[in-house]
Amino acid sequence: MQLVPTQIADVFLIRLVPIGDARGYFLRVFDLPLLQEVNPSFTVLRVSRSFTRTKGAIRGLHFQHAPRAEDKLVQCIRGAIFDVAVDIRPESPTYRQWVGFELSAENQEMLLVPKGCAHGFQTLTEDCLIEYFVTEAYSPQHEGGMRWDDPALAIEWPLTCTLTSEKDAAWPLLAP
Repeated sequence: MQLVPTQIADVFLIRLVPIGDARGYFLRVFDLPLLQEVNPSFTVLRVSRSFTRTKGAIRGLHFQHAPRAEDKLVQCIRGAIFDVAVDIRPESPTYRQWVGFELSAENQEMLLVPKGCAHGFQTLTEDCLIEYFVTEAYSPQHEGGMRWDDPALAIEWPLTCTLTSEKDAAWPLLAP
C-alpha cells in the first residue's frame, strides 16, 4: 500500500501494489499499522457496502458530528466512482475545499477520508459496489450532510446527476 497525500491535510489516496506472477496477483487492501502512521486513532469498528445501480447517481455529502465523527477508508470493488472529500474543519487552511479521485475496480485505489471531512461519490458506471472501513459506530442523531450541488463548494462532478436521495437533495445550502 502506498499512501499519497492530497492537498487536504489527512486525506490520502491509497494505491494498492499488486505482487503478480503467472497465476494472477496478491495485494494488501488493509494495513492498520501503516494507516495509524498517518492517523494514530484509526481503528475499524465496522465495514459497510453500498450498491448503486444507476450511472451518474450521487450519494452524499455525508459526515458524523462529534463525538461520533468517523474516519472512512473507501474502495470501489465493482464499477467506477468519482469519490469526493470536502474539508469541513473551520480551523483548516483548506476549509470548504474538496478533492476528487476516480476509484474503480480496475485501478483498485482507495481514499482515506478523516474526521472533519464530508464524503460523497458519483457513479461513473452502472452497478457500482463500494466498501467502507469506518472507525465509529453509526449514530443517526450525529448524522450531518451537505448538498452535493452547493455553489459554495463548486464540486466539479464529471457527469450530470441522474439520481440522488430526497434526503441528500434536502441538506441546507452553505452560506457563501
